[in-house]
Amino acid sequence: MALAVALPAFAQYPGQVNQKDAGKAPTLRAVAVLEWTGEAGKPKASRIVPITVYDGQQLQDGGLYLSRPEPLAVAGDTEYQLKKNGRTIGLFDVTHSGRVLGAWAGFGEWKPLPKPKTDLASIPKIDDEDDSDDKPVLHRKHPAGADAGKSAPSGKPASDDTGRPTLHKPAQDDSDSKPVSSTDTTPIDPDRPVMKKPKPAPDEVPADAQGNVSSLPGVTDPDRPRLMRGKSSGNSAKLEPTLMGLPPDLQQAVAVSDARNLPDHPWSYKWANPDDQGKMKEQLEDIARKELGIAQPPPAPAPAKSTSSRRRAAKKPAPPPPEAEPAPLEDEQYRVFELAYGSGATLVLTAHTDGALADEKFVTLIAQPDLYGNVLVLFKHLTDGAHLDENPRMRLVDAVDALADNRGELLFELRGATSRQFALYRVLRGQAEKLFVSFGGNIGGPVSD
Repeated sequence: MALAVALPAFAQYPGQVNQKDAGKAPTLRAVAVLEWTGEAGKPKASRIVPITVYDGQQLQDGGLYLSRPEPLAVAGDTEYQLKKNGRTIGLFDVTHSGRVLGAWAGFGEWKPLPKPKTDLASIPKIDDEDDSDDKPVLHRKHPAGADAGKSAPSGKPASDDTGRPTLHKPAQDDSDSKPVSSTDTTPIDPDRPVMKKPKPAPDEVPADAQGNVSSLPGVTDPDRPRLMRGKSSGNSAKLEPTLMGLPPDLQQAVAVSDARNLPDHPWSYKWANPDDQGKMKEQLEDIARKELGIAQPPPAPAPAKSTSSRRRAAKKPAPPPPEAEPAPLEDEQYRVFELAYGSGATLVLTAHTDGALADEKFVTLIAQPDLYGNVLVLFKHLTDGAHLDENPRMRLVDAVDALADNRGELLFELRGATSRQFALYRVLRGQAEKLFVSFGGNIGGPVSD
């Protein structure tokens, strides 16, 4: 089942939806971030963090939208498509939810993409009965009555294919046993014991998960909007290992839930000249080093030489000074996107300096090539480890189509020392503008970006 009903902008869910306006409401589209540790597809622990819900008019905060008490984006049996660079890499079914780091998160199971079904009936059969002809021919059905004159062996029914094995029903005895059948109308014995799955013991629920953790597949209100629904797991949902805190090996991927079956939209940009990619990256790295204050200073001018020194140098030229290696950029992430078909390249670079956290500096750059083949910076963000809660660092997650308009937005995590948020930036007409900032995901308090 998929969510096909939404509410008008700024409206709060009152418990029922006006049936008169329900047919006019657009389909909701939720964007979240799946976070996990371990192997992709088989994580040790995972959680899904709601970011936005697009109601057809504006972006709502996915961590707050239609909370009863859990937000709609992490309601039970909601299914998300996991995206990497715009391509679907798997599914995630939410089974239960709870509060982590002061905000709602969903927990469930990472599932592989279903394999495409092959209709065997549509594959033509090859008739190889004619051994004298090497050419395969399509199998032709024997006309009715063609083998009517053939006699069948005694005790066996006539068949139009004597080489085909035939299944026979075994003879039934006169005992009281009856074959099991889906149409059996025998009344069920009310005293017969029935196997039931036991409810999870209290110690199976993670002790570090805060309150309001529950399985929520059985929402009975027919008027409540729903996102894309996975297969119902009933009330005995398996509690997968939940992910708590922000471990150093945390991995992230974009997740989208939409009732519409929209095609994948890859975001990779293909350079017409492969040499331009390296040139642009070097220019952007030089800008990043300058912003971080680790750019190599220009070489000092050589001191003036005497006449005798110049004569000796003319006889034996001095070797050129070795080129200084550029300062390293720690945790560098460089991506090039085509956020809309034919829109050109959008470059994103994030990095930081080495050292203790209080002395580290963090930089984020969004740029595009100009008409002369040089890097034009559209957005620049700089902070340091001593002021992360006032000015958090920006970590690129991926590009995502949050508005279902076939255009990608850049999704960043804004991580402070004790708090974090998520933000969407839209790059359009030579500008990078903030489109949305979430309130959820705070460890201490709201982040001011």
